[in-house]
Amino acid sequence: MATSFEEARAFLLAERENYARACCGFRWPDQENFNWALDWFDAVLARQPESRDRAALRIVETATGSETALTFAELSRRSDAVANYLRTQGVGRGDRVLLLLGNVVPLWETMLAAMKLGAVVIPATTLLSGDELTDRIVRGRARFIVAAGEHAGKFAPLACARDTVRIATGSDTPAGWRRYADAHDESAFASAFVADGATRADDPLLLYFTSGTTSRPKLVLHSHRSYPVGSLSTMYWIGLRPDDVHLNISSPGWAKHAWSSVFAPWNAGATVFIVNQPRFEANSLLAAIAGGGVTTLCAPPTVWRMLVQVDLASVRTGLRELVGAGEPLNPEIIAHVQAVWGLTIRDGFGQTETTAQIANSPGQALKPGAMGRPLPGYRVALLDAEGREVEEGEICLPASGADRPAGLMAGYADGEGDGLSGADASWYRTGDIARRDADGYLTFVGRADDVFKSSDYRISPFELESVLIEHEAVAEAAVIPAADPLRLAVPKAYVSLVAGAAMSAETARSIFAHARARLAPFKRIRKLELVTELPKTISGKIRRAQLRGIEASGARDDAARGHEYGESDFPDLRDE
Repeated sequence: MATSFEEARAFLLAERENYARACCGFRWPDQENFNWALDWFDAVLARQPESRDRAALRIVETATGSETALTFAELSRRSDAVANYLRTQGVGRGDRVLLLLGNVVPLWETMLAAMKLGAVVIPATTLLSGDELTDRIVRGRARFIVAAGEHAGKFAPLACARDTVRIATGSDTPAGWRRYADAHDESAFASAFVADGATRADDPLLLYFTSGTTSRPKLVLHSHRSYPVGSLSTMYWIGLRPDDVHLNISSPGWAKHAWSSVFAPWNAGATVFIVNQPRFEANSLLAAIAGGGVTTLCAPPTVWRMLVQVDLASVRTGLRELVGAGEPLNPEIIAHVQAVWGLTIRDGFGQTETTAQIANSPGQALKPGAMGRPLPGYRVALLDAEGREVEEGEICLPASGADRPAGLMAGYADGEGDGLSGADASWYRTGDIARRDADGYLTFVGRADDVFKSSDYRISPFELESVLIEHEAVAEAAVIPAADPLRLAVPKAYVSLVAGAAMSAETARSIFAHARARLAPFKRIRKLELVTELPKTISGKIRRAQLRGIEASGARDDAARGHEYGESDFPDLRDE
């Protein structure tokens, strides 16, 4: 696939501003064997004179002003050493490795090393709670853990982690953990990596946990083809060139990080640029962008809303392309950035289950509010519940035949065996609703179910409700999105109490504290309304749509309203 991959990549780079020609002439590379780390990163990027000595990865620490830079050739050698080391620890083809790292060099080294070995990576955010880590280890069937030493304590109380091989990065190695640093300190691992055989393009590579409407997150399985090759569409959307310095503001553990901090920029041969901040601060981020020569920037709307609050006009950068993804972006923000920088933020749409599907690509006319048109290689149909094509319906992708996009997941893993589902029918249904206009532009309408976005994170109401009803005072709970000026939406819970529980501030505080102890920060309930009863259908199902309508209207006289509290009403519940 290396040759056909290179041809497909070269074609999209050449047609980066000619949407019609790109869509008409593009074909997904299709070959039985392909290992992106070996056949592309090592064989091409690390050897080409024009990219061999250019930085593949640059990491800036705003707290210290320090910068780490590694070339493609250096990363190739370092990931070889890590692959050799992991092999001695027992990691083999098909083994699952839980990765709990921040934006540090070992993250990219281990990703490349795992690909070379044919292992399956389970990316995890450092924000996960103990229960969530247990779920990933057990259902993900993780046999190995690579984590920062500072996070090793999170695994200490987890019985499931005791049967895993645990490897810690950093200078201090906790008891019971092995030293990641040995991969680079011991000369035995310095030789060139030799694969134990060919990697099939459809072999598993990544296993992501994503929120859904069921009680537990779904397991999304991607192959050596679906994300590495499928990310050619993401490369095209961003408008990347080989000499770009690309910054994607995303935390490891989420699919967007693999999209835009690994595969898309390195498909182009561009530099991945990372800015690590103790806490987000717009001015220091902008200074790093300007000082680091960043040319392409991808950020979620939450970050864009923070950036427009500072004096952008005073910042001189070398930015050429701006993109946003994760949720709809306010037209006012797009207009403001256009006015001060002369650049347009281009929306894009995709999922953990896919690469970028729909977007406003470079050089094309933009329509206010529209998320763009299907990207090269993606055929998008809007279907109703009966499978008929409509002008407003669920975004669907062909799941079989010649039109199946390379970027579509292998399927949802069952967490117990090797069974897959969700991408094996005629159509893959995204669960998102869009409207198509006469020019083929698509506008996002909303979720087909109750899942919503807060900042750049998908929130499953069912998951949060399951935690809430564990509280002794809670009888029932319904979680919906509530408007927020910074995050666009935050989780709000309407809660009915058990008999005898006081509808008081102290009860609300106790529920907030209960949820905080069991949920990762990005999932926390930020607003709470204690009500006498929840609106229900005749069959007893809670009418979340009615609650969303009440919340949107702001009406306080509705019978379903109660006593409202915000997390900020309780100063002792401070954010981490």
